[in-house]
Amino acid sequence: MKRNDDMMLEKDEIEKRRLVIKSFHINEVQLSSETSIEDGVLRINKDLIDEILKTEPLIERIDLNIVEPRAHNRWTNSIMDIIPISVKVLGVLGEGITHTITGACFMLTGVDAEGIQVAEFGSSEGILKDQLSLNKVGTPADTDIIISFDVVLKAGEGHHRQGPTAAHRACDKMVQDIREVLKRLKLNSFTERHEYYDIVKPGKKKVVIIKQVAGQGAMYDTQLFSKEPSGFAGGRSIIDMGNVPIIVSPNEYRDGAIRAMH
Repeated sequence: MKRNDDMMLEKDEIEKRRLVIKSFHINEVQLSSETSIEDGVLRINKDLIDEILKTEPLIERIDLNIVEPRAHNRWTNSIMDIIPISVKVLGVLGEGITHTITGACFMLTGVDAEGIQVAEFGSSEGILKDQLSLNKVGTPADTDIIISFDVVLKAGEGHHRQGPTAAHRACDKMVQDIREVLKRLKLNSFTERHEYYDIVKPGKKKVVIIKQVAGQGAMYDTQLFSKEPSGFAGGRSIIDMGNVPIIVSPNEYRDGAIRAMH
């Protein structure tokens, strides 16, 4: 539930969680020798790629590229995920304060060294404008900058969970470097600010939305409750949890508690 500060709780209503999301808009993304966010410009430390490769033996190469708005007539390997850049400043997923970037996001793509696309039940390689549906919930706007994080796995490593998981982990390390800067931005320098509340209304109808997620063992996986919004580190695989039903609050869902993996 989204409400203004002057909205009062009705009698018997119980406020369970309060989530504040502050957005910082990005107008330009540059590859640099250090990571920074200043005056609407996001600079990404491209040299971090070499450090990430040292820790991921299943990955042969990582290509980092900037896709400018409406410049989508370009080749892409199979799209594994579109990843927002968000960080917890206070509290845990679903409550407290979250900083998030608008105007830019990561796109994780993957292929192995033999040219086999990293995908399950159909791949999405091809011309980006034909493979990515823009301006939808969970996809970039046509005015957004896309940071392409393209992973080349070693031969054969895209056919089991370890390979795609390594790609997600590597991308998360790059995003985490940006999160650490995003977390330290001045609290009053945000572009927008929104508050959301999980409220219990005793005696009223209870609404449950059922979302079916992937968890089929070989490659198909979904991760929940990572340390950071839409993150990887600290999360738990739905497969490893036995594919049992999990209750997620509206604010946990809104704060990026679910991550599609493969």
